[in-house]
Amino acid sequence: MLSIQDVRLGVIGLGYVGLPLAVAFGQALPTVGFDIVARRITELRGGIDRTLEVEPALLASATQLSFESDLEALRECNVYIVTVPTPIDASRRPDLTPLIRASESLGKVVGKGDVVIFESTVYPGATEEDCVPVIERISGLVYKRDFFAGYSPERINPGDKEHRVTSIMKVTAGSTPEVAEFVDALYRKVICAGTYQASSISVAEAAKVIENTQRDVNIALINELAMIFNRLGLDTEEVLKAAGTKWNFLPFRPGLVGGHCIGVDPYYLTHKAQQVGYHPEVILSGRRINDGMGAYVAGQLVKQMIKRRIHVQGARVLVMGLTFKENCPDLRNTRVVDIIRELADYNIAVDVLEPRVDKDEAEREYGIRPVVEPETGAYDAVILAVAHREFRELGVEHIRAWGKLKHVLYDLKYLLPKEAVDLRL
Repeated sequence: MLSIQDVRLGVIGLGYVGLPLAVAFGQALPTVGFDIVARRITELRGGIDRTLEVEPALLASATQLSFESDLEALRECNVYIVTVPTPIDASRRPDLTPLIRASESLGKVVGKGDVVIFESTVYPGATEEDCVPVIERISGLVYKRDFFAGYSPERINPGDKEHRVTSIMKVTAGSTPEVAEFVDALYRKVICAGTYQASSISVAEAAKVIENTQRDVNIALINELAMIFNRLGLDTEEVLKAAGTKWNFLPFRPGLVGGHCIGVDPYYLTHKAQQVGYHPEVILSGRRINDGMGAYVAGQLVKQMIKRRIHVQGARVLVMGLTFKENCPDLRNTRVVDIIRELADYNIAVDVLEPRVDKDEAEREYGIRPVVEPETGAYDAVILAVAHREFRELGVEHIRAWGKLKHVLYDLKYLLPKEAVDLRL
């Protein structure tokens, strides 16, 4: 078995998960950060992280880290950590394409005695049932004899500057007891918050996928409650604050559920459940509620506009925010686009204000080009969809100034005082 002192690490995939991890290891061990996007490598070599997860000074502190897009650069490594995306397809089924391609690449460079660790969120069994056989087929090596596997689920929270990769406890697992000890020791080298060694790779995979499934179901409950309270004429935030005075009431809030984790991971678990003959009821019900929130928001806005006798057809609406969460530039699986598309069905023209994203990327991904500065007095409604710090600092008067003399201000994030807005989720 390898010793930690002999580790030459390769991190495959330098996105929101892989880059912070590579930087942490690059401060302690010889590390190669690999990504197939050459532009990403060029930027990182120049000290630029477009995800804004790693500051230039922190990037520079990883003195043992190099960035490469040539697969041959990984050949000198003996431990590999895979941090590629695991999305869903148009039918909401797991799409393992990035993971399988990464496994194919690893099969070309992995050697005898090497260890491959996966961090990508998957259903229980995917590492050893889907990925390892690909590595075996390409490399000609035999699993658990010639090479070994580990799993340590990512726990990155994009945009969170308090909970960083090194300050969040890491779950670890390995294909044999010896490998499990090695993987755990490897992460303990950089994870200040400590580690928890799971009994098997499948247990670690399951632990990760239920973390976000639990949050998804809880948010779905609050979203459903918000719909009920709206019909009852109650303010959801006021109800939640009152209920929150009990010590064990969970502080969830209603809203759009997007991103690469909470809005995706439950489908990995339900897929596996259905494979083994169980149809999940609660999880899929929660997913239906959360996936329908964009249409609900659009419908509520249109009703309020009609009540105010604002002509809906041909109206102009400003949507503030496009990313899936506040204070980060991550557009993956953002559900703000559901609102925009629903409003388009009413023949409503939508402008989007989004200070955190690359405008070309937004146009490539969603066909939406954010405005630089909204027109004063131009909009029949303004939707505050994402609670960016920049929006919080604007203040209600500035935001109201973008609306026409008669307009609707809809605050989805409780960012503004109740009395300052016309509609809240």
